[in-house]
Amino acid sequence: MKHNREFEIAWQGLKPGVHTFQYELGDRFIQEKGKEDADFKDLDAVVTLRFDKKNNFFLCHFDIDGSVTVACDRCGDEFKMRLWDEFDLVIKLTGAEDADEVDEDADVVFIPRSETVIDISNWIYEFVMLSIPLQRVHPDKADGEAGCNPEVLKLLNKLTEPEEKPKNDIWKGLEALKDKTDNKRKTK
Repeated sequence: MKHNREFEIAWQGLKPGVHTFQYELGDRFIQEKGKEDADFKDLDAVVTLRFDKKNNFFLCHFDIDGSVTVACDRCGDEFKMRLWDEFDLVIKLTGAEDADEVDEDADVVFIPRSETVIDISNWIYEFVMLSIPLQRVHPDKADGEAGCNPEVLKLLNKLTEPEEKPKNDIWKGLEALKDKTDNKRKTK
């Protein structure tokens, strides 16, 4: 894996307050993370990071917008899926004496004060991957019709139609009794 300085934030040189960083991502970013066998292609995403520097912590807000080409789970045809999502992360600074007392939380990350640079590439990768839905189906067309390949949908409907099962003759006599009791109730 190559070391990319583009995703490093030298936080000690920043003044307290909000700073905005923007990252344009493509397939190269995913390949550099060692994920050549991804089940999508043509990643075109923009990640906007709002980095709010406080005295002992940083508030990070990641805003993801873009698109990716995926295979439809229903028909198998590829289509371009829009990505959009938001993620928040708190980065807390710890001293050397606090290192043993650090609790792990999903939205809170602890880094030592001695670190002068924060590499956010792994978080960006995770957030991009989380913004791709698990279920990938063509969006419906403007007229409400399914956006999937119509030939595949016809084949799927044909395969899901129940076959007519022959009636079991064991119950034939019981149906006759049921009809007799129903007729007696109606005549009363």
